[in-house]
Amino acid sequence: MFFRKKKEDVLVGLDIGSSFLKVAQVNISRLPHELVFFQSMPLRREVISEGAIVDKPALIGALRELAARANLKNADVAIGLSGHSSVIIKRITIPQMSQDDLALSIKFEAEQYIPFDINDVNIDFQILGPSAHEHGQMDVILVAVKKSLINEYLTVLEEAGLSPAVVDVDPFAVSNVFEANYDFQELRSVALVNIGASKASINIIQNGLPVFTRDSASGINFHAEALERMLKVTRDDAERLKRGESVSGISPESAESVLNSASDEIYAEIYRSFEYFRSSVNDEGIQRIFLSGGAALMKGFPEMMAERLGLDVEVLDPFKKIMVTDKVDPTVRSLAPLAVVAVGLALRRIGE
Repeated sequence: MFFRKKKEDVLVGLDIGSSFLKVAQVNISRLPHELVFFQSMPLRREVISEGAIVDKPALIGALRELAARANLKNADVAIGLSGHSSVIIKRITIPQMSQDDLALSIKFEAEQYIPFDINDVNIDFQILGPSAHEHGQMDVILVAVKKSLINEYLTVLEEAGLSPAVVDVDPFAVSNVFEANYDFQELRSVALVNIGASKASINIIQNGLPVFTRDSASGINFHAEALERMLKVTRDDAERLKRGESVSGISPESAESVLNSASDEIYAEIYRSFEYFRSSVNDEGIQRIFLSGGAALMKGFPEMMAERLGLDVEVLDPFKKIMVTDKVDPTVRSLAPLAVVAVGLALRRIGE
C-alpha cells in the first residue's frame, strides 16, 4: 500500500511477528509461482507488543542475524503492519470519481472515518467499484497507518541493513496468498482469519473483493497466559502444554480444559465480528473460514472453531499452488500456516 522506493521488481516478504521473524521470496515471473526460500527465527518475548516495537535494539539485532542467515544484505523488503490502535482499514462509500480525483481529495474523504489527526497518518486506498446499493456512489477500501509506526519500522529495517520498498498491512498479505492458491469463483464469500501470538485479523472476501476487515489484540499468547495463571506453571511449561506436550504434575485433562476456555474467548470475539458484519455491512452468509497463523497449528483449534462458529474451517495452505523448490527446506510445509503473511508480502510487486 505504501511505497518507499523502487528498484528491482523482486521483493523479500518480511513478517515481523511478536514471536517469530519470517522471510520468504517467491518467483512470481512464472507459473506456477515458486517459493525460492523461506526462513524463520524465534523472537524474544516483549520485543514486539500489539504491533508496536518495544525493544528497538533487540529487534535490530534479530533482523541483522536473520539477514545474515538468509543472505539478505541490501535486499528490497516488503513488510506488513497491523494493530488496532495504529492501523485502520475500512470500507467506505463515497460519490463516484476518478482515481486521480480521489487521490487529491482522499484526506478530506477519510477524515470523518479516522480517529486520529489526519496529518499524523499515511493514507492509501483502493477503489472497489460502483456501490451495489447507492446510485452514483462507489465503494473504496481506505487504509490509514500512523506515520510514527511506519517511520519506526523503516528506521529499524535500515539500521539492520535492509532496504524497505513496500509497507503493506497483514490482512492484505493473507488475501494475496488466498488469491494465489484458491478459486474465487468456487468460494464466493469467505473469511480469512489469521491468529498469531498476540493479534488476530479478520478479512472477509466476497467475489474476490475485501468487504470487511477487523484487527484485534486476541492471540494464542492468551492460551499460555491462561495456563500460567490457572495451573501455576512457568511460561516455558505453558508453551509446552500449548503444543500438546506433557509437563510433570499437570494432567492432560487440566491443560485441555484451560486451553479450551481460552480458545472459546477467541471464538467469541470472532463470532461478534461476524455478527457485526452480517448486521451492519452485509447479511450474506460466509461459506468458509480459512485459518492461518500459529493458532492453525494448535491441536484441535481449527476443529473446535468449526464447532463453535458453525462454519467449515480450513487451514489456509500457502503452497497449494505455489511450488516449494528443492532449495527450500521441505519442513516449511509443516509450518505453512506460519508462512502465510511472509509469502503474501513476497507476492507483491513494487508499484502494484
